[in-house]
Amino acid sequence: MQSAFKHLALGSAVFLTALGAQAQSSVSVYGLLDLSMGSTKAPGGSSVKTVDSGKMTTSYFGFGGKEDLGGGLSAVFKLESFMRAHTGAQGRFDGDTAFARSANVGLSHKDYGTMTFGRNTTALFVSTLMYNAFGDSFGYSPSIRHYFTSGTTTGDTGWSDSFAYASPTFGGVRFGLAGANKNSGSAVSNGGNWSANLGYGAGPVSASLVIQRVKKDGAIAVADTRTTQLGGSYDFGVVKAFAQYGEVENLSTPNTYKISGLGARFPIGAGALLAQWGQISPESGADRKTLSLGYVHALSKRTELYAVGMNDKVEGLSSGSGYSLGIRHRF
Repeated sequence: MQSAFKHLALGSAVFLTALGAQAQSSVSVYGLLDLSMGSTKAPGGSSVKTVDSGKMTTSYFGFGGKEDLGGGLSAVFKLESFMRAHTGAQGRFDGDTAFARSANVGLSHKDYGTMTFGRNTTALFVSTLMYNAFGDSFGYSPSIRHYFTSGTTTGDTGWSDSFAYASPTFGGVRFGLAGANKNSGSAVSNGGNWSANLGYGAGPVSASLVIQRVKKDGAIAVADTRTTQLGGSYDFGVVKAFAQYGEVENLSTPNTYKISGLGARFPIGAGALLAQWGQISPESGADRKTLSLGYVHALSKRTELYAVGMNDKVEGLSSGSGYSLGIRHRF
């Protein structure tokens, strides 16, 4: 009887220890699938009907974890991979790295902030998606398209070989610093990257300022650029308004791009109407004006249907356009 009691006590202790360890650390699997059908016509080009992945948000999956080290300190990690859900292919394009969205590990403290090392998402990308009605849509956000796909060469949305620090929030104020080392002996790296950002959020008001310098990118050589961006939003309840202004100096060309954006999100029942206008004006080259309108409808907290249309005009070319009917599901 005594032996049985000892075995029961030992088993209970092991079980409770396992529960304690589980409570102190966690690993989660998550992601997003975005698929749509529609049509796209680039300015000066021809219309193409397609089934696409990631028109509203680039499809991805990821693994994230946190271990409580005690005293408010935690170890954190992320491994996140883009994917093309319409074909099942990994990455945003052929040759994209396995975990191009994020691949980092670091330490986080409730009073002192978070520092991570590896491949980190840039503050410029986060600010750009926060202060426009279409978020991180490479298909339809004028802001995202103008900063990251219109030849301004602001670099990728994530930096490899980097560190990133994010402060806690102090009375609504937060700040961050990041840098990416030059790759020694690399033919595609002519220097390192750095960025600094300052943000504020309290009640209906939110704003940010980001400054970054890019001299390197992952697998390809990039121009030497300096970017400054100011963004803000105000939630009136019946509508949330967005505004952005930025300048990208291409020091290699040289050329300067001025980028403006105005947007609004109107909640309607289980959905919302979206409107976003943007303009990119290069010092040397043609202006580009983009207007996107859409509607998203939430079927649940994780699943949305959407319908979006866009007009994309470059001076001297026939107007570009696009539309998509799609579904976006988070897991």
